Amino acid sequence: MADMKVKQPKGVKLDHISKIYKDPKTGKDFYAVHDVALDIAPGSFVTLLGPSGCGKTTTLRMIAGFESPDEGEIYLGGEPINALTPNKRDTAMVFQSYALFPHYNVFDNVAYGLKLRKVPKNEIRDRVEKILGLVELSGMEQRMTNQLSGGQQQRVALARALVVEPGVLLFDEPLSNLDAKLRVQMRTEIRRIQQALGITAVYVTHDQSEAMAISDQIILMKQGVIAQMGSPMEIYYKPNSEFVADFIGECNFLHGKVSENAEKGAIVSLPAGKVAVRTEKKRNPGEACEIVLRPEAITIGDEGMLPCRVELSCFMGSYQNYHVRVGEELVKITDNCPLNKKIFQTGEQAYISFDPECAHLL
Repeated sequence: MADMKVKQPKGVKLDHISKIYKDPKTGKDFYAVHDVALDIAPGSFVTLLGPSGCGKTTTLRMIAGFESPDEGEIYLGGEPINALTPNKRDTAMVFQSYALFPHYNVFDNVAYGLKLRKVPKNEIRDRVEKILGLVELSGMEQRMTNQLSGGQQQRVALARALVVEPGVLLFDEPLSNLDAKLRVQMRTEIRRIQQALGITAVYVTHDQSEAMAISDQIILMKQGVIAQMGSPMEIYYKPNSEFVADFIGECNFLHGKVSENAEKGAIVSLPAGKVAVRTEKKRNPGEACEIVLRPEAITIGDEGMLPCRVELSCFMGSYQNYHVRVGEELVKITDNCPLNKKIFQTGEQAYISFDPECAHLL
């Protein structure tokens, strides 16, 4: 695999692109994608994430050339590509439906793009064999695609896209047709191959755990605009809105007011008591705020920061799942490795605590 490197990964720049559609019911125009601006570095893995209808697939299709932006320009490796048809762009797409040819065997499916490009036969055989080795399908060249499992079909689709050595590889929800266990296995494979080749990848999914597992950068979209972009860790621990916090993983929100500024953060006054929270920017005393707390960041005990009442206590194997009431607010707790800890039962009084570094202030 050492000699399998893409010729030159390319960066992608979206320069304030928008896509306008007409609503079939009202007849009015609306923005499916509005003023999206981002720079994707060569060789990076970037995921467009968001709920259905947020504009992520439309954005991907504009990069691929299946849709044209109504405003703004798309650049690939520094070259403007709005005017280029999909086959003239240095991109390749892996589709949700695989889009394999049922009457072709594995070899001919993978070789299809090379034959279109009039690559010599010897080179086609060499490149197809190398790429099938990379996706772990060596020896299956003569199999028909309908004789393959879903995971194997996905590997063929991936090999067909990779073999043409695109500057940018595009993925449109490629794992949504696979069962949960295979999805986890395949996303790991896609990330392994992307890193081995050093290729630029733009990936669309609505699955936040998938996005977290494979991305260098996540672009979280909402209603056609970018809600937040950053590394998985930045988006998880420092969401810029309740929407982002809630979309990425489980989250608790404690509503209160800033009581005073402290040396490294703020003191927040909640109905159940006062707590210290780290924050990078100064807040005005009296200002309403929300503390964002992940369930695994909270501990429960006989003593602590805020009193609570246990409403649910459920053993989940690797963790004890609690729902507790803090004042009027429900708080979910993931208490990892509960074997040698005190287990609190439903109806008991307890206290929650958390590290101020693990809380985030909105």
